[in-house]
Amino acid sequence: MTLFTLLLVLIIERLFKLGEHWQLDHRLEVVFRRVTRFSLVATLAMTAAVMLIVWLLLEALEGLFFNVPLLVVWILIGLLCIGAGVVRLHYHAYLKAASRDDAHARDLMAAELTLVHGVPPECSEREYLRELQNALLWINYRFYLAPLFWFVVGGEAGPVLVAGYAFLRAWQTWLARHHTPVERLRSGIDGVLHVLDWVPVRLVGVAYALIGHGEKALPAWFASLADRHTSQYHVLTQLAQFSLAQEPHHDKVKTPKAAVSMAKKATLVIVVVVALLTIYGTLV
Repeated sequence: MTLFTLLLVLIIERLFKLGEHWQLDHRLEVVFRRVTRFSLVATLAMTAAVMLIVWLLLEALEGLFFNVPLLVVWILIGLLCIGAGVVRLHYHAYLKAASRDDAHARDLMAAELTLVHGVPPECSEREYLRELQNALLWINYRFYLAPLFWFVVGGEAGPVLVAGYAFLRAWQTWLARHHTPVERLRSGIDGVLHVLDWVPVRLVGVAYALIGHGEKALPAWFASLADRHTSQYHVLTQLAQFSLAQEPHHDKVKTPKAAVSMAKKATLVIVVVVALLTIYGTLV
């Protein structure tokens, strides 16, 4: 059921999911507004509560009406947790602004896209576009590839794991948008996600190393296996940048498009690999 649900969710997300209506990040804002104390314990407790609610819901629906309600819930959770939603609208708005040389609108949309990790101050245009590429690659990872990983490896508990991960992602974004760096640090969110992202980042890194000009990417990937301190954002984007080395880094429209194109290729490769492994496991 995992593969069928995943493919259906990706198709529906691509065709119909626009804006924030079907995005868990938006639905959780009413909860986040009530949080006034920030700590690692609070972050873990809220995540555990979300995962417990999803687990209890799945248990309650198990075996009912030939598991049709259970399948519907799997699909709904997948739609809420997988997909960029409103972020995709920000990307298209950036492209429109850049194509008509609207610097103000372009910078506003770029700020939305680089919200979590930011852009170094007083950087050159080339460095600015490189950081925008990195942000787009990370968005694809955060909203598609990482949830896909937890959905698949979780098996029957896939919706529980992906809901927990999506909650942490939403909490990190909320803190970056509405709170100070000190409060974000107190929450422990970056440390938790650093641990959770270690394995999926390196699996995705293999895809980036193989589908692009990855002569330098593979050695860097092997070096990352022993690296426990570098942020997962920098590990993933460095590997992707090796593969993007021959793509344009000076055009304000072509540069982000190159990153998105590579991200789509990586996503397709990973979905195909998951499908083949699932079919092989079923046949065996």
